[in-house]
Amino acid sequence: MSRIQVAGESPYDVVVGTGVLGELPALLGGAGTVAVVHAEGLPEIARPVCGALADAGHEVHPLPVPDGEAGKDVKVLAGLWSSFASLGMTRTDAIVGVGGGATTDLAGFAAATWLRGVRAVLVPTTLLGMVDAAVGGKTAIDIPEGKNLVGAFHPPAGVLCDLATLVTMPREDYVSGLAEIIKAGFIADPRILELVEDDPEAAGGPDGPHTLELVERAVTMKARVVSEDLRESGLREILNYGHTLGHAIEKVEGYRFRHGDAVAIGMVYAAELARLAGRLGDDAVARHRTVLTAVGLPTSYAAEAWPSLREAMRIDKKARGAKLRFVVLDDVASPGLLEDPDEELLRRAYAQVAR
Repeated sequence: MSRIQVAGESPYDVVVGTGVLGELPALLGGAGTVAVVHAEGLPEIARPVCGALADAGHEVHPLPVPDGEAGKDVKVLAGLWSSFASLGMTRTDAIVGVGGGATTDLAGFAAATWLRGVRAVLVPTTLLGMVDAAVGGKTAIDIPEGKNLVGAFHPPAGVLCDLATLVTMPREDYVSGLAEIIKAGFIADPRILELVEDDPEAAGGPDGPHTLELVERAVTMKARVVSEDLRESGLREILNYGHTLGHAIEKVEGYRFRHGDAVAIGMVYAAELARLAGRLGDDAVARHRTVLTAVGLPTSYAAEAWPSLREAMRIDKKARGAKLRFVVLDDVASPGLLEDPDEELLRRAYAQVAR
């Protein structure tokens, strides 16, 4: 077990290890009622969470929600609000989110908006949730116009990452989550890339020799960044590497495309954009394709999709006014911003990832 602190105005710990649910009751002291918002496909994980809380004396109410992005919907959120009201939840009560990144996003936003903010503890059960969504205090839901456009900053009281929950993940979902770990390698921690390159096959599954270290390194990187910049006013923007095109792909696909797969393609696009802008060398661009392909992540997307993707990028939470902003690299672990690139540059970069 390791404990990684996220500093800031509301500091909390991210606990990574096996069998860490024993930490849960201590994070909820004083809460009478606890609503456990969990992905409906995870009753076998929600049950021990509810049991641990009941044994600690809490009044526990499991609230299942749709799996994946289908749960990040305003109607689902409104249903949770109604449930909280019927349970008589007050500001001293708490919400526990159990599931993948979409579920913890939803649970966090429900906690941020109920009575203007109640305590939340997040129990991510996917690799993506552990290294990305559950860490950093960002909460959100989706609307038809785009992903995560409605949200709030609401740091949790704690995050518990039990690596045992990764064992039952389908391999393709695990690999998709690996994209966010690889992103951390490219923007800040090259040792991550070396660990993946050392044995890509082992990196693509939870039983690999470096799983704990990869998760710890990715969480540590994100904890450092969000500790310095909770509200994304500066440094935190580097975490959006690969996400501008990635989110556009997700929107065009109706959110049925895996987030990590979309981010992987988005990172290659951002690398090509930086190369064409004269900021990133050929070797670093090639390394993107090599590392991502080695673990089974995609690096290209349909050529004919460009007009739809360009329109989707127009409504992007990272934009400033009418100007697009891309996180790019000047070298591995040397991120920067490319603001308002011209349309020809955008198009030429997409041509490099089009199939």
